[in-house]
Amino acid sequence: MNLLIEIPMNDRANRSPLGHCLRAFTVAVLLITVSALSMGQTVVRLKGRPAVYSQYKVAGKAFMIASSGVSAPILVDPGDWKGVIRAAGDFGDDVRKVTGTASQVIQDGTLGKHSVLVGTIGKSRIIDQLIAEKKIDVTSIRGKWESFLIQTVDDHLVIAGSDKRGTIFGIYDLSEKIGVSPWYWWADVPVKKSKSLYVEAGRFVQESPKVRYRGIFINDEDPSFGGWARNKFGGINSKMYVHIFELLLRLKANLLWPAMWGKSFNEDDVLNPVLADEYGIVMGTSHHEPMMRAQKEYTDRKNDIGDWDYTTNADNIRTFWTDGLERNRHFDNLITIGMRGDGDVAMGKGNDADNMQTLSKVVADQRDIISKVYHQDSAEVPQAWAIFTEVQRYYDAGFTVPDDVTLLFCDNN
Repeated sequence: MNLLIEIPMNDRANRSPLGHCLRAFTVAVLLITVSALSMGQTVVRLKGRPAVYSQYKVAGKAFMIASSGVSAPILVDPGDWKGVIRAAGDFGDDVRKVTGTASQVIQDGTLGKHSVLVGTIGKSRIIDQLIAEKKIDVTSIRGKWESFLIQTVDDHLVIAGSDKRGTIFGIYDLSEKIGVSPWYWWADVPVKKSKSLYVEAGRFVQESPKVRYRGIFINDEDPSFGGWARNKFGGINSKMYVHIFELLLRLKANLLWPAMWGKSFNEDDVLNPVLADEYGIVMGTSHHEPMMRAQKEYTDRKNDIGDWDYTTNADNIRTFWTDGLERNRHFDNLITIGMRGDGDVAMGKGNDADNMQTLSKVVADQRDIISKVYHQDSAEVPQAWAIFTEVQRYYDAGFTVPDDVTLLFCDNN
C-alpha cells in the first residue's frame, strides 16, 4: 500500500513544493494520526493527557511553563542522548514561539527548583533519582519501545522516556499541546500565541505504538523537491534533511527512505547518517537498493564491481553489500533485503521459477552477511522486504522470507 500525502505549501522563499515528493511508505511504515496532521491547533483537554491552559484557571495545582515574561528552565542530563538534548532545546524555543520568552536548557544532572525535567530512563541521573525516590513510577514504560511519561511532581514537570525516541516524542507531544504544530516550518502553520502556559497537575503515560516503523519515502524528487533543496541548501544534504528528521519526530514517526534518484544518502554528505542517528531516525533504503546501499553507490563503482547479476557476479556483489553494512552498522537501520535488476527493473532474464531460485540464494546470503557484520543472529536485526512488481508474482507463487522480516506491500503504480 502506498499513501500519497499532499502537503499544502506556499511560495515563500524558504519553503518547498513538497506535494508530490513525500510518498508514504508502509505496511508498517506510515501511521500518522489525524490530530498530528491537523493544520490549525487549539489547546484543549484530551482524555488521559495533561491539559495545557493559557491562564491559571485550574482547580488545584498546576505547573507554570511560562507567565509574565518568566519561563521555567529545562533540566537535562548532559549524559543523555544527544537527540534528547537537542529536542529539549527545540521545546525551549517552542515556548519562545508561543509566549515570547524562551525556556533555557540547562545541562545538569541534579534537580533544581521549578523546572521541566527531561530524560531517558537509565541515561538520565535526574530521572533515575526520581525513580529511586519513588516520585515517579515507570513500571508501565520501562524497557518498552518509544514510550513516555509526562507527570507533575512537586514543583516540577517531568518528561521521562523509555528510550531515546520515547523521550523525544514526549517533548514534542508537549510542544504540540502548547500550540506549536509539527508543520510549523514545512507548511507555515501559525503558532498559537499565549502570554502564559500552565500544565494541569497529573500524570499521562503513552504506551508503545502499535505500528513499530512509521515514516516516509522521498521519491520522484526531481525536479521539484531537488531543485528547491539545491537552491536553498546547496543540495539534498544534511542541512535539508535535519528539517525532515525534526518533522518526522514531531509527528511521532521514526523511519526515512531518503531521496534516491542519482543520490546516495550515506556518501553525498557524510553527516547525513550521523545526524539521522543522532536525531533518532531509523534509516532504510528503497525497494531496489538492498543492504543499505544506494543504486548510485553501485553505478559509481560499476567498472570495479561488474554486472548487477547474481547468477554470474555474486562474489563481487556480496562484497559490495558487506562493505555497505560495515559502514552503517553502528547506526539505527531497517535493512532492505532482496534484489531487483539494476535501475529498478526485473531481476535476470530467466523465467519466474529461475528468478525465485536466484532470489532465494540472494536472501540466504544477505542474512548470512547480516549475521557476520552484526555478530548476532540475523533474526535480531531489523529487515524489510518490498513486495513490488514482479516480486508480487513470486510472493503469490509461494516465495517468502523468514518471519522476522517486515513485509512491505506496495500499490503497484
